[in-house]
Amino acid sequence: MMPVCLGVPAKVIEIRRDGEMRIAVVEMGGITLEVLLTLGEEVKPGDYVIVHAGIAISKIDDAELESILKLWKEVIEGNSTV
Repeated sequence: MMPVCLGVPAKVIEIRRDGEMRIAVVEMGGITLEVLLTLGEEVKPGDYVIVHAGIAISKIDDAELESILKLWKEVIEGNSTV
């Protein structure tokens, strides 16, 4: 069986620098945490990113966010074939 890796959508609350690293404070599911920002694209507070293993791996738009949240809701409710 192949391992499953999940990326979780998170809202960017704040961005700061720690030396050469960019750190984003994000909120996901009522939890606030810091993640490493490695994206080449511009990310600002209010944007949504996909977080995996403490790293923001991609920025997502509103349409993609809605689709992802719908899938998460289906998985949580047990109604998904995913």
